Amino acid sequence: MRYRYATEADAPAMAALFAANHHDALTPEQRSRQGFVQGAFGVGALRAMARGGELLVADDGDGEAAVVGLLALSVAGDLPDPPAAVLGLLRAQDVLLWEGRPLREVRWLLYGPVVVDAAHRGRGVARGLFTMAVAAAAERAEAVVAFIEAGNVPSWKVHVDGFGMTPLGDYVAGGRTYSAVAAATGV
Repeated sequence: MRYRYATEADAPAMAALFAANHHDALTPEQRSRQGFVQGAFGVGALRAMARGGELLVADDGDGEAAVVGLLALSVAGDLPDPPAAVLGLLRAQDVLLWEGRPLREVRWLLYGPVVVDAAHRGRGVARGLFTMAVAAAAERAEAVVAFIEAGNVPSWKVHVDGFGMTPLGDYVAGGRTYSAVAAATGV
């Protein structure tokens, strides 16, 4: 598996991967078993994010379907049209604490969404993307911060139980509850 920054040419494969794992494309049973991603990430948005160096991909080198995982790494305050969960996270920065300091006082990057193709889960792809993300963010931030919707147990198991991300607290946005979690960069 090769981990790299996404290119604009990866956008169609990334959009298909994202759409296949979107909250609205999955049944409640699928969401509880495998987790889900949220937001609107079409080909155009993904091309722009790739151009800006905001997307990391796992590439199995197998032709057009080479992209088997993706992870966004962005400056949350710079997103052109942030979803409610990101706006809620930005509003909660004074009450969410990273190493004893309000998140507002910390240089941090938004980690996520992250998604791995179903056929490649359980093979370390998410861990490879996580490792690349914390290393890639080291020069720009002290921490990477993600949000996990309440009920997305698979994401919690991967990021908190598996990768050791630290819970910062909960917040509500758009009528949904989220947990903010973070990891130090440069790991």
